[in-house]
Amino acid sequence: MSEPNLPVLDLSLLDQGPEAAARFREQLRHATHDVGFFYLTGTGVPPELEARLHRTARAFFELPEADKLAIENVKSPHFRGYTRVGGERTQGRVDWREQIDIGPERDAVIDPAAPDYAVLIGPNLWPDALPELREVAEEWQDHLAGVSRKLLRAWALALGAPESYFDEHFGDPQTLLKIVRYPGKDDPTPAQGVGAHKDSGVLTLLWVEPGKGGLQVERDGEWVDAPSVPGAFVVNIGELLEHATGGYLTATNHRVVSPRLPDDRISVPFFFNPALEAQLPVIDLPAELAAQARGVAQDPANPIYGLHGENALKSRLRAHPDVAAIWHGDLVASRA
Repeated sequence: MSEPNLPVLDLSLLDQGPEAAARFREQLRHATHDVGFFYLTGTGVPPELEARLHRTARAFFELPEADKLAIENVKSPHFRGYTRVGGERTQGRVDWREQIDIGPERDAVIDPAAPDYAVLIGPNLWPDALPELREVAEEWQDHLAGVSRKLLRAWALALGAPESYFDEHFGDPQTLLKIVRYPGKDDPTPAQGVGAHKDSGVLTLLWVEPGKGGLQVERDGEWVDAPSVPGAFVVNIGELLEHATGGYLTATNHRVVSPRLPDDRISVPFFFNPALEAQLPVIDLPAELAAQARGVAQDPANPIYGLHGENALKSRLRAHPDVAAIWHGDLVASRA
């Protein structure tokens, strides 16, 4: 594997005294202002849990097709469950991957007066043929939620806000875990594993199968590789954090190029986002930081909303047009 093209930060510095913690916060602020992406080590995630996640992910994708299709996402109005290869789109183009989407385990909202984004609330679809998937997924999410909260408190201080800023305004997090497999392709040109996009929420922690590449990040108009780094997560910020900082922090375009046959690749992104009804107040940045804020990106094809529910619904309707057509034709029509 090539050398990392992104900053590498060590979360454990936050537990090594005031000077080390201040150094980490400065590195964090620079990395997400300049790049929007970085590698994160020192998270304390047990290697045994990481190995179980990897093993269970492989076991899920090796299930007979009928077992996976029994929980296909077209059966869920909440965009949960299994997506077959070619079943998701980015910017209108087909992504070459299969996955299972897992969110907070909640009852569906049946109030007709609920906001549109309430369709994203509901139960998950779990495979009967692999009951251990639920156990490992929930344990993984618990660990990463703790890492995410620790990062966000450090960010708040780095941006001149109270340490509790995100805790106060997040509400009950609307997380999303994707367990993804990118099949190999034999095309003469790189194929779209997932197309160029920005994440719609606040924070993403990505686990990548050791020794595998494919993730690319846009830097200064060029695509640079972000291969896996042992013991590290790839971390990036989403559009809500760009919005909350007036563009001082940057949500960055990224994509995945399909591996070459006979190889494939497992990756597991975890999206840590606020409650759907949450709207993060714009942070009152110190003058020297505010002077460097670039403003929120203005793209008519991809408006950035301050309300998380609107941002999340926008993303899901676009990514899964089959689910949207089956369950939410009215929402699609109203946004046409």
